[in-house]
Amino acid sequence: MAEVGVLVVDDQRAFREAMAAVVQATDGFELLGSAASAEEALALVTALRPRLVLLDVHLPGIDGVEAARRLRSTADRPVVVLLSTYAEDEVELDGCGAAAYVPKGEFGPDRLVDCWAGVSA
Repeated sequence: MAEVGVLVVDDQRAFREAMAAVVQATDGFELLGSAASAEEALALVTALRPRLVLLDVHLPGIDGVEAARRLRSTADRPVVVLLSTYAEDEVELDGCGAAAYVPKGEFGPDRLVDCWAGVSA
């Protein structure tokens, strides 16, 4: 089975690097790149064609929820998993097309595998 190409998006370098490290440490996943903003991510999706985008909810400029809507409407329609330090009930996610919401403190290899299994089943 081909590895799942992943793009990680977070404006905070520490979180971006932590998400990238999880992807790199998880069998079956390949880190294609990272972005510090939704605007950068939208451009990279066209160039890199990831199957999965790990996307912070709170970004400067276009926020993660709006970015998820835009990403899901692109030709490649990558799966989007939103991440945040906020509880899920504190974020308005309706209609954004995200496959899952994961608190950043709970994100790790097992959660990554579970999220992907839930959308690829």
